[in-house]
Amino acid sequence: MSADVNQTCADGTRFLLDACRRLEVGEELTSILISPSREIQVDLPIRRNDGSIAHFSGYRVQHHNALGPYKGGLRYHPDVNLEELRWLACLMSLKTALVQLPLGGAKGGINCDPHSLSRSELQQLTRYFVRKMHRSLGPNLDIPAPDVGTNQQVMAWIHDEYSVIYGYSPAAVTGKPVLIGGAPGRESETGQGVGIVMHEYAQHRAEQLDEKTVVIQGFGNVGRHAAIDLNARGMRIVAVSDSHGAVCNPEGLSIQDLEQHKDATGSIASFGDAEPISHDALFGIDCDYLVPAALGRDIDAACARRISAAVIVEAANNPMTYEASCVLETRGIAVLPDILANSGGVIVSYFEWVQNLQQMPWTQDRISTELNAKLQDACTRVFAVETGKACGFRAAAYDVAVTRLRDAICTTML
Repeated sequence: MSADVNQTCADGTRFLLDACRRLEVGEELTSILISPSREIQVDLPIRRNDGSIAHFSGYRVQHHNALGPYKGGLRYHPDVNLEELRWLACLMSLKTALVQLPLGGAKGGINCDPHSLSRSELQQLTRYFVRKMHRSLGPNLDIPAPDVGTNQQVMAWIHDEYSVIYGYSPAAVTGKPVLIGGAPGRESETGQGVGIVMHEYAQHRAEQLDEKTVVIQGFGNVGRHAAIDLNARGMRIVAVSDSHGAVCNPEGLSIQDLEQHKDATGSIASFGDAEPISHDALFGIDCDYLVPAALGRDIDAACARRISAAVIVEAANNPMTYEASCVLETRGIAVLPDILANSGGVIVSYFEWVQNLQQMPWTQDRISTELNAKLQDACTRVFAVETGKACGFRAAAYDVAVTRLRDAICTTML
């Protein structure tokens, strides 16, 4: 196991342990909160198009289901492993508890590079994963969703393979195409949720978002839709990065033009109406809001000392180390944590699950209205704790989430 992966888990566990100490959760219950309920690993050999055999490993970590069925993403990435998935499953339990969904937390994946596989190989691997894992999945047991390296198409294959085994079961997976039971706007809702949380924070501070400057690290699904939403709120996106480069324009980037450039070239690098900058320089740009929307742990302590933003909004899961969080707290930089800021995705996944169980599709307007209400309620509770305890927003969010999860576990298990 790599040192980086072990450190990722240690960072996350320390945030949770801090909350357990603040809430005076006993040692035995703390151990239950940290430990997953179940871990599953399966071998996935497939025959590639050239006739060779490739071996992959599939995983599912189910953290806790005291509040409802396990719920969490399924990622395809070469670095997928049990250590990281344990913490991400725990993070999902905290997230669903915070926004008061009747769901638990899980995470899973396959240690493959989806970009190196053909469509037929990817479908073969996905269907084999379902055949190996189906006894641990289901509408009332564990409901997967898209994550890094997966999308609507992968969820459609999961839906179809699961239905071959159990009959038509649309509620067994979320993030599907709308045509087969998916929720309208599912791909954009995590980014939209980031905008809603930022709006609520500004209201909490009696400020306006209009003309505030934003730097976004990552222009994938979440970062891209966050940029669209924030731009629509009158904010000025001054810098953006992706895995290939970073660009800056202090006067504000045209998000529509940037999208077109990304679609045409596969990257934001070399975008004409901006200056190229390094990834490191991105974090040092003076701005009102910094939105990390890439992979985890990109912000370490050294990076945290260079940040010039007034507020950080964690659109990515676990984007900073524990030490970085401490540095930012010392510097007085507000951090809206991932379990609040990027919870729009799981909220809309919940809406899709409800629609599938009821066999009653929702409109886009209803989904947006319900999402807004859910996030407003979560923000109100977190901001009340932050004010009442005079603590940071991360501590407040963790205290709210751990309290609910602790109470549910005590009610059902102890």
